[in-house]
Amino acid sequence: MLALAASVIALAAPLPDLDEAAPLGLAVVPRHGRLLLVFGSAVDNVGPGELVVVGRRVGKQMRTWQVVGDRRYPLRVRLRYVRSETHEHWHFPAFERYELRRPDGSLVGRDRKTGFCLRDAYETRALNRKPVWTSECGRGRPEARTVREGISAGFGDDYVPRKEGQSIDVTGLKPGRYVLVHRANPGRVLRERSYANNAASALIALDGRRVTLLRRCGTGAHCAV
Repeated sequence: MLALAASVIALAAPLPDLDEAAPLGLAVVPRHGRLLLVFGSAVDNVGPGELVVVGRRVGKQMRTWQVVGDRRYPLRVRLRYVRSETHEHWHFPAFERYELRRPDGSLVGRDRKTGFCLRDAYETRALNRKPVWTSECGRGRPEARTVREGISAGFGDDYVPRKEGQSIDVTGLKPGRYVLVHRANPGRVLRERSYANNAASALIALDGRRVTLLRRCGTGAHCAV
């Protein structure tokens, strides 16, 4: 009976709710002989519960679990230590995906980002408390045995356009209108209160090195409609 009661309490633990923001800070920049559409992204945790991911070392990578209350749910992704120009820490893969599509929905291109470090980067509302997740995901610790990362309820995580991987190759793309789509938790590997707000988009006009923002859509992947 006690075990059943504990299980009910655990299941009732509040879940996070990831709310994807519409793309921001768009520009087209030349890099290594290619033209890249660069952009910023942001994800707010608007749910009642915090998002917590725990990694434990297995070989050169880490197995992962999502912690919800007193329970741990195994995830089908692994943390990987990544060294690059703008960061060096343990990456959680595919927390966000970025896609460029035509107005009819057909895919033009997508990002090649290797992963993300989940953190409390800013408050989504006045909370009068300090952020919890500020450890930068084992930065400078490739030998780490465990890593904990997450986004507190009422906080968000963002990535500026200059961060490596915040781009889509648009070299040789015909001038015209396109839809840039950002998706949080695209594979639904993380448990959330709702997945309805996981996508946001922007309608843009591209012409060589010029990009014009026509419309931002805070909810949904179909900003052209």
